[in-house]
Amino acid sequence: MSQPSRILIVCTGNTCRSPMAESMLRKLAEQKSLPIEVKSAGVSAVNGLPVSSHAAEALRKRDLPVPEGSSALTAETAEWADLILTMTSGHKRAVLERYPSAAGKIYTLKEYALSGEAAMADLAEAERIYADWQLKQALGESLSAEDRERLLELQRRLPSFDVADPFGGPLEVYESCAEEIAEALEIAASKMAESD
Repeated sequence: MSQPSRILIVCTGNTCRSPMAESMLRKLAEQKSLPIEVKSAGVSAVNGLPVSSHAAEALRKRDLPVPEGSSALTAETAEWADLILTMTSGHKRAVLERYPSAAGKIYTLKEYALSGEAAMADLAEAERIYADWQLKQALGESLSAEDRERLLELQRRLPSFDVADPFGGPLEVYESCAEEIAEALEIAASKMAESD
Protein backbone atom coordinates (compact mmCIF):
# COMPACT_ATOMS: atom_id res chain seq x y z
CA MET A 1 0.00 0.00 0.00
CA SER A 2 1.51 3.32 -1.00
CA GLN A 3 1.80 6.05 1.57
CA PRO A 4 -1.18 8.42 1.64
CA SER A 5 -0.36 12.12 1.72
CA ARG A 6 -3.79 13.47 2.78
CA ILE A 7 -5.55 11.74 5.67
CA LEU A 8 -9.05 12.49 6.91
CA ILE A 9 -10.15 11.25 10.33
CA VAL A 10 -13.91 10.96 10.88
CA CYS A 11 -16.16 10.55 13.93
CA THR A 12 -19.65 11.78 14.82
CA GLY A 13 -19.49 15.40 15.97
CA ASN A 14 -15.79 16.16 15.41
CA THR A 15 -15.43 17.39 19.00
CA CYS A 16 -13.91 14.35 20.78
CA ARG A 17 -12.32 11.37 19.03
CA SER A 18 -11.40 12.70 15.59
CA PRO A 19 -9.82 15.96 16.85
CA MET A 20 -7.74 13.95 19.36
CA ALA A 21 -6.68 11.57 16.58
CA GLU A 22 -5.94 14.50 14.24
CA SER A 23 -3.60 16.13 16.77
CA MET A 24 -1.91 12.82 17.63
CA LEU A 25 -1.36 11.85 13.99
CA ARG A 26 0.12 15.26 13.16
CA LYS A 27 2.63 14.80 16.00
CA LEU A 28 3.46 11.24 14.90
CA ALA A 29 3.94 12.43 11.31
CA GLU A 30 6.36 15.07 12.55
CA GLN A 31 8.27 12.55 14.70
CA LYS A 32 8.47 9.97 11.89
CA SER A 33 9.08 12.56 9.12
CA LEU A 34 5.94 11.48 7.26
CA PRO A 35 4.96 14.03 4.59
CA ILE A 36 1.23 13.98 5.30
CA GLU A 37 -1.58 16.46 5.82
CA VAL A 38 -4.23 15.59 8.38
CA LYS A 39 -7.79 16.89 8.74
CA SER A 40 -10.78 15.70 10.73
CA ALA A 41 -14.53 15.95 10.28
CA GLY A 42 -17.78 14.59 11.66
CA VAL A 43 -20.64 12.78 9.93
CA SER A 44 -23.12 14.71 12.14
CA ALA A 45 -20.99 17.75 12.97
CA VAL A 46 -21.92 21.41 13.16
CA ASN A 47 -19.15 23.66 11.86
CA GLY A 48 -17.21 25.68 14.42
CA LEU A 49 -18.00 23.93 17.72
CA PRO A 50 -15.02 23.76 20.11
CA VAL A 51 -13.28 20.52 20.98
CA SER A 52 -14.90 19.11 24.13
CA SER A 53 -13.21 20.27 27.33
CA HIS A 54 -12.24 16.73 28.39
CA ALA A 55 -10.81 15.91 24.92
CA ALA A 56 -8.85 19.18 25.04
CA GLU A 57 -7.55 18.29 28.52
CA ALA A 58 -6.52 14.79 27.37
CA LEU A 59 -4.54 16.41 24.53
CA ARG A 60 -2.91 18.98 26.82
CA LYS A 61 -1.82 16.19 29.19
CA ARG A 62 0.01 14.69 26.20
CA ASP A 63 1.53 18.08 25.27
CA LEU A 64 -0.47 18.12 22.05
CA PRO A 65 -2.19 21.12 20.46
CA VAL A 66 -5.98 21.33 20.49
CA PRO A 67 -7.40 21.56 16.93
CA GLU A 68 -9.67 24.42 15.89
CA GLY A 69 -13.47 24.09 15.78
CA SER A 70 -15.42 21.19 14.36
CA SER A 71 -16.05 20.56 10.66
CA ALA A 72 -18.94 18.77 9.01
CA LEU A 73 -17.95 16.08 6.51
CA THR A 74 -18.42 17.31 2.94
CA ALA A 75 -18.02 15.77 -0.50
CA GLU A 76 -15.01 18.05 -1.05
CA THR A 77 -13.28 16.85 2.11
CA ALA A 78 -13.98 13.20 1.30
CA GLU A 79 -12.62 13.75 -2.21
CA TRP A 80 -9.54 15.58 -0.86
CA ALA A 81 -8.44 12.58 1.23
CA ASP A 82 -6.18 9.80 0.00
CA LEU A 83 -7.12 7.83 3.11
CA ILE A 84 -10.16 8.13 5.38
CA LEU A 85 -9.91 6.67 8.88
CA THR A 86 -13.14 6.43 10.86
CA MET A 87 -13.56 5.85 14.57
CA THR A 88 -16.27 3.18 14.11
CA SER A 89 -17.68 0.87 11.47
CA GLY A 90 -20.91 2.92 11.71
CA HIS A 91 -19.01 6.04 10.65
CA LYS A 92 -17.45 4.06 7.81
CA ARG A 93 -20.91 2.97 6.59
CA ALA A 94 -22.23 6.55 6.88
CA VAL A 95 -19.38 7.92 4.76
CA LEU A 96 -19.80 5.19 2.13
CA GLU A 97 -23.57 5.76 1.94
CA ARG A 98 -23.03 9.45 1.24
CA TYR A 99 -19.86 9.15 -0.84
CA PRO A 100 -19.60 5.74 -2.53
CA SER A 101 -16.47 6.95 -4.34
CA ALA A 102 -14.65 6.70 -0.97
CA ALA A 103 -14.70 2.89 -1.24
CA GLY A 104 -11.17 1.61 -1.47
CA LYS A 105 -9.70 4.39 0.65
CA ILE A 106 -11.77 4.13 3.83
CA TYR A 107 -11.11 2.00 6.91
CA THR A 108 -11.83 2.19 10.58
CA LEU A 109 -8.66 3.31 12.36
CA LYS A 110 -8.25 -0.08 14.00
CA GLU A 111 -8.98 -1.91 10.74
CA TYR A 112 -6.20 0.06 9.02
CA ALA A 113 -3.80 -0.53 11.91
CA LEU A 114 -4.52 -4.28 11.89
CA SER A 115 -4.45 -4.71 8.09
CA GLY A 116 -2.27 -7.66 7.21
CA GLU A 117 -3.11 -9.39 10.50
CA ALA A 118 -4.99 -12.70 10.68
CA ALA A 119 -8.09 -10.84 11.91
CA MET A 120 -8.33 -9.11 8.55
CA ALA A 121 -8.75 -12.42 6.72
CA ASP A 122 -11.59 -13.25 9.10
CA LEU A 123 -13.12 -9.81 8.50
CA ALA A 124 -12.94 -10.24 4.71
CA GLU A 125 -14.62 -13.65 4.97
CA ALA A 126 -17.34 -12.29 7.27
CA GLU A 127 -17.99 -9.37 4.88
CA ARG A 128 -18.22 -11.78 1.93
CA ILE A 129 -20.75 -14.01 3.74
CA TYR A 130 -22.73 -10.98 4.91
CA ALA A 131 -22.85 -9.55 1.34
CA ASP A 132 -24.00 -12.93 0.05
CA TRP A 133 -26.68 -13.01 2.75
CA GLN A 134 -27.97 -9.56 1.74
CA LEU A 135 -28.14 -10.66 -1.89
CA LYS A 136 -30.02 -13.83 -0.97
CA GLN A 137 -32.47 -11.84 1.17
CA ALA A 138 -33.16 -9.55 -1.79
CA LEU A 139 -33.93 -12.64 -3.87
CA GLY A 140 -36.18 -14.11 -1.18
CA GLU A 141 -33.65 -16.81 -0.30
CA SER A 142 -31.99 -17.56 3.03
CA LEU A 143 -28.42 -18.11 4.11
CA SER A 144 -27.35 -21.75 4.40
CA ALA A 145 -27.07 -23.15 7.92
CA GLU A 146 -23.34 -23.71 7.29
CA ASP A 147 -22.76 -20.05 6.25
CA ARG A 148 -24.87 -18.78 9.16
CA GLU A 149 -22.83 -20.83 11.63
CA ARG A 150 -19.56 -19.68 10.04
CA LEU A 151 -20.66 -16.02 10.22
CA LEU A 152 -21.50 -16.38 13.92
CA GLU A 153 -18.14 -18.02 14.57
CA LEU A 154 -16.29 -15.23 12.74
CA GLN A 155 -18.24 -12.55 14.62
CA ARG A 156 -17.26 -14.13 17.95
CA ARG A 157 -13.57 -14.21 16.93
CA LEU A 158 -13.29 -10.75 15.41
CA PRO A 159 -11.97 -7.93 17.58
CA SER A 160 -13.96 -4.72 17.79
CA PHE A 161 -12.80 -2.23 15.17
CA ASP A 162 -14.59 0.64 16.96
CA VAL A 163 -13.16 3.31 19.25
CA ALA A 164 -15.85 3.85 21.92
CA ASP A 165 -17.41 7.31 22.12
CA PRO A 166 -16.36 9.11 25.33
CA PHE A 167 -18.98 11.86 24.85
CA GLY A 168 -20.51 12.89 28.15
CA GLY A 169 -18.17 10.74 30.22
CA PRO A 170 -15.68 11.84 32.88
CA LEU A 171 -12.11 12.88 32.04
CA GLU A 172 -10.85 9.34 32.75
CA VAL A 173 -13.02 7.99 29.92
CA TYR A 174 -11.54 10.56 27.52
CA GLU A 175 -8.02 9.68 28.65
CA SER A 176 -8.72 5.99 28.09
CA CYS A 177 -10.13 6.82 24.64
CA ALA A 178 -7.04 8.92 23.86
CA GLU A 179 -4.81 5.98 24.81
CA GLU A 180 -6.80 3.60 22.59
CA ILE A 181 -6.49 6.03 19.65
CA ALA A 182 -2.77 6.62 20.30
CA GLU A 183 -2.00 2.89 20.26
CA ALA A 184 -3.80 2.35 16.95
CA LEU A 185 -2.24 5.47 15.39
CA GLU A 186 1.26 4.38 16.42
CA ILE A 187 0.79 1.13 14.50
CA ALA A 188 -0.82 2.93 11.54
CA ALA A 189 1.95 5.56 11.37
CA SER A 190 4.63 2.85 11.45
CA LYS A 191 2.92 1.14 8.50
CA MET A 192 2.82 4.45 6.64
CA ALA A 193 6.53 4.98 7.31
CA GLU A 194 7.35 1.46 6.03
CA SER A 195 5.42 2.06 2.80
CA ASP A 196 7.28 5.31 2.11
